Amino acid sequence: MLDVSLEQTRFYQDAKAEGWREGWKKGWEEGWKQGWKQGQEEKQVEMLRVIVPILLKAGMSLEEIAQRLPVEIDAVRLAAQQNA
Repeated sequence: MLDVSLEQTRFYQDAKAEGWREGWKKGWEEGWKQGWKQGQEEKQVEMLRVIVPILLKAGMSLEEIAQRLPVEIDAVRLAAQQNA
């Protein structure tokens, strides 16, 4: 019998390298997507923090603001509480 382990074969090395590349690519893509989503959420929170008090002073209700902006009412309530 040959004195070569599976790990020493070219096939194994190629498959391992391909798996590593695919894993790295998938991890990078998922990380990018998660980071983008988090950035969008933070941007929305900041926008609401600024605009909700202005719209409340203009006489709009929380429900009207949520409907017009289209965002969740809870996000509008939170922005209003943070500026109270």
